[in-house]
Amino acid sequence: MTRAVFEYHLVSYRRVWRGSVLSSFVLPLLTMVGFGVGVGAYVTGGVEGVPYLDWMVPGLIASTAMQIAIGESTWPVLGGFEWRRIYFGQSAAPLRVADILDGHLAFAVFRTLTSCGAFLLVAAAFGTTHSWWALAILPIAGLVGLAVATPTFAYASTIRTDSYLAVLFRLGVIPMSLFSGVFFPVESLPGALRWIAYALPLWHGVDLSRAATLGVAPAWSPAGHVLYLALWAGVGWLLAYRQFARRLVV
Repeated sequence: MTRAVFEYHLVSYRRVWRGSVLSSFVLPLLTMVGFGVGVGAYVTGGVEGVPYLDWMVPGLIASTAMQIAIGESTWPVLGGFEWRRIYFGQSAAPLRVADILDGHLAFAVFRTLTSCGAFLLVAAAFGTTHSWWALAILPIAGLVGLAVATPTFAYASTIRTDSYLAVLFRLGVIPMSLFSGVFFPVESLPGALRWIAYALPLWHGVDLSRAATLGVAPAWSPAGHVLYLALWAGVGWLLAYRQFARRLVV
């Protein structure tokens, strides 16, 4: 039954996919030209012996995975409870709470993978991938997406107005995007901020993605990164399931 919920979201997406396809290619292109070529021209010598554009692109892909997943887990989830109320209609059908939650999560991961796949194609066209391990970016992006989507599902299902989503973006998404090693090494941060960056899921995705595209070993153990992201996803899923059950099961 999870598949039926996933198909519902795919059918809805079919009406608007053209606009997202355009942005999936144009935004990576503009981002890489603006930050990689523009800003990179001022970073003489590159970063860690790598040209700045090549060093930054895998971080941008991981950041894109985070942003797309959170975008699909905020207003759509809040709307499913408060505005469109599709979750209540689905719960009236022979669907379990887990089916409703997992089907929507599957769609969020699908959107993450397609957007990051487009970004990877643009990155390859710029010659910023140096290893066939770059293909591993897609499962990494999917795991990053799941790690941030599940706790965001839990948060979005507890609120009643989108004013609280602005708080999430200002205090969570924007700082995580800026201080997780996407634009500069985390090691340049002060000690306390560095450990906060390590605690957030995005840095783990950035480190894995950068190792994959450059063909080098990550700063931490790959298994440790994967397990930590899986922990975020698992705990977030439990919290989201509990809140979905609380609101949908009378």
